[in-house]
Amino acid sequence: MYDLAIIGGGPAGVAAGVYAARKQLKTVLIAEVIGGQSTESVGIENWIGTPKISGADLAKTLEAHVRAYAGEVVDIKLGERATKIEKGPTLAQGSPRSDLNEIGNFTITTSKGTYEAKAVLIASGGARRKLEVQGAAKFENKGVTYCASCDGPLFAGQDVVVVGGGNAGFESAAQLLAYCKSVTLVHRGTSFDKADPATVEAVLKHPNMKALTQSSPIEITGDTFVSGVVVKNVATGESKTVPATGVFVEIGMIPSTDYTKVLVELDPIGRVVVNPKNQHTSIEGVWAAGDCTDELYHQNNIAAGDAVKALEDIYYWLKAKK
Repeated sequence: MYDLAIIGGGPAGVAAGVYAARKQLKTVLIAEVIGGQSTESVGIENWIGTPKISGADLAKTLEAHVRAYAGEVVDIKLGERATKIEKGPTLAQGSPRSDLNEIGNFTITTSKGTYEAKAVLIASGGARRKLEVQGAAKFENKGVTYCASCDGPLFAGQDVVVVGGGNAGFESAAQLLAYCKSVTLVHRGTSFDKADPATVEAVLKHPNMKALTQSSPIEITGDTFVSGVVVKNVATGESKTVPATGVFVEIGMIPSTDYTKVLVELDPIGRVVVNPKNQHTSIEGVWAAGDCTDELYHQNNIAAGDAVKALEDIYYWLKAKK
């Protein structure tokens, strides 16, 4: 039985694992892989302390860091996916039910077994909703990207397209306008009612910014790398090609939280609702951090920081229980 179960191997899960080890909390870290979404990025330039690093190398450094401190305190279980969290222990048939504090408050079921812990940190992240048009998969990481913060500087001085008219789309456009030659935002709707009005106004005022409403991408074109986006006007049916070397997709994220929905409160799109002061969820003994939460901004550094915040709270919570 563990003090803490950490679910997830991205920056949040790893940061929590390092802090749990340093605080000598007997912990199990459950993850399919180490690294998170950024493992797909060719170059990450906003991971603090590292001017530039590939996603693959970031994953290696994250794993090396947590293993350096894990020792006999943190059990790292890779290749496992959490499928359910339940309040209370799972008891063998016919076994008497003992006090929950003696056995563990939560049972985590995975693809390979079960684990019991007094506290749980949900840090299972999520996945970017993929653009499903011709050429999108072919040119992923060859001009099609899902992270403006990670990959935007690679397109300095170039023409790029942003797909998505919500806050994420306009925030990405704002970042890209700092160094790209031009930014064209493609949005299926007639207005930008899902984005912050002040951000929309500021971005659209930029001389290098253009927005196409009532429009959808139908094909990504190119040879070895992206050279353009075929955009169709959904009202008129007319299509045209927008020249671009980069396509930044911001059409939403799918949080990896299905296994939590019977236990904690989720928002309408499935993210874990947390108290931003301490990352606590709606259930006593359960915290969450990173892209699986309703945190306003989703970045590697924020995920790691939120996990550290959670660990501080978890540590004192566990000590108060003893």
